[in-house]
Amino acid sequence: MRKLSLLVFSLVVFTVSFGTSTSEIKPVLNANHIYLPVGKTGQKISLMELSRISMNDLQTLTNRKMNFFERLAFKAGQKKLKKSINEDGTINKKKLEKFVSNYYGGESGFHAGGFFLGFLLGLIGVLIAYLIKDDYKRNRVKWAWIGWAIYAVIVIVAFVAA
Repeated sequence: MRKLSLLVFSLVVFTVSFGTSTSEIKPVLNANHIYLPVGKTGQKISLMELSRISMNDLQTLTNRKMNFFERLAFKAGQKKLKKSINEDGTINKKKLEKFVSNYYGGESGFHAGGFFLGFLLGLIGVLIAYLIKDDYKRNRVKWAWIGWAIYAVIVIVAFVAA
């Protein structure tokens, strides 16, 4: 009787625990439904159209002529954007996140860890900032260099004043 009650109790516990697991359906992003503002007139263009638009059409849409380097950057960005959009118009999130992180660095603003690495440890701290690999590496390295520069200015001012 004791074994039977233990068996029933364990079956109830396992049944309840498996019943509470849920699955989540993630929404599919479509490049035709995501619009970005273009130019100063407030016009909007979808990601799909942006990945396929010609250089002349974009210049007329924005009412601005691009220089040589802007045209090169646009073509490179457009090529990466095309690769992040599947044939059916859905967005490959991993590729798009990588594309966006190349331009925005993952995090913006002050990065205290990077600043104090450069300020307290000097060039060794800058080297450590380069060695740490995560989403915020670009911002950390920038603030490590800024921290080291502030440290160097303080040392030079103290040396000149003494």
